Amino acid sequence: MSMNRRDLLKMIAAATGTAFISSNAMAYITLPMKSVNQTDFSKDDVAFFNEVGEVIIPRTDTPGAKDANVGLMMAIMVTDCYTPAQRKAFTAGIASIKTLAKSTYGKDFLLLSNDERAALLASLDDEAGVFNKKQELASKERKDEEKQLPHSFTLIKQLTLFTFFTSEVGANKVLRYVAIPGRYDGDFPYKKGDKAWAT
Repeated sequence: MSMNRRDLLKMIAAATGTAFISSNAMAYITLPMKSVNQTDFSKDDVAFFNEVGEVIIPRTDTPGAKDANVGLMMAIMVTDCYTPAQRKAFTAGIASIKTLAKSTYGKDFLLLSNDERAALLASLDDEAGVFNKKQELASKERKDEEKQLPHSFTLIKQLTLFTFFTSEVGANKVLRYVAIPGRYDGDFPYKKGDKAWAT
């Protein structure tokens, strides 16, 4: 009961300004869950990924990233689905969050207030947007094999969105679900604040 693949990829591209980089990840979501010990990351890493994810998808009247334990799935996906270059960029992105927290606020990211965390990640997201636009313009002149990865924060944000909306929590408690096939209703009522659709 997850979001339609095409819609999920469009949503990720719209939210990050660039296409989702791990195309083989979509096939992975049907495989059994692994433990953190079967990844390249530690329990502390997974907890950190969850904290970063919670800033991107906070709990409101619906569950947030930590409720879906996106950190574990992120660790699994990076270990199993990312190329060495993508893994390196993802790890560099995590390191940059930690470094920026220290240089901006003089303390560890996990000790920042919610507002400080949000401001820090917003600044990285802005930086990523500028970087990705430059990459997009430059990539038009490059061959496919020479195209560079998006900004490292973009990888983190994409993976947070992907793992959340393919999780049971994201698909069942945040999105609305109607089984397909179902009858078409072009005049289905919509009320402001309704959840998005999953198929």
